[in-house]
Amino acid sequence: MDLLKVDWEAIFTPQHSLLELFLRGTLVYLVIFVLLRVVVRRQTGGIGMTDILVIVLIAEVAGNGISDNFQSVVESTVLVGTVLLWSTLIEWLQSRYPAFERLVRDRKLKLIDNGRMLRRNMREEFITVEELMAQLREKGLEDCRDVKAAYMEADGRISIIPRDGK
Repeated sequence: MDLLKVDWEAIFTPQHSLLELFLRGTLVYLVIFVLLRVVVRRQTGGIGMTDILVIVLIAEVAGNGISDNFQSVVESTVLVGTVLLWSTLIEWLQSRYPAFERLVRDRKLKLIDNGRMLRRNMREEFITVEELMAQLREKGLEDCRDVKAAYMEADGRISIIPRDGK
């Protein structure tokens, strides 16, 4: 066994149809996108749902190419390119067409209205009273009656609008 021998043909010659790889990458991306759109709302920091999706899929695809689950680097590259293509296309469509953006982005959800907690909306987002109160305290407010409105924003943050004079 020669440790320095490299099978260049196996590395660069695809063993699967490139169109099939593109279609597989497209299908996986879109299925995971829809699932995340339906299930995930609360996100950390500035990382969006599509960012997480792209990172996970690229890591998986690149890992497969590196670990020889696919027979060639070309196959992994096609799948990575497919994931990046769909991510870029969706971002572009959102920037060009407001109707598409409304379809794929979450809407803001009111959690407090004129000092009254909207518990149905809180349950919808799995927000506890204590979590909401912690957010109020971070803004220097001790009581929800001091709040004109609070929203769960599309990116998962909670924005708070205090009553006048607070």
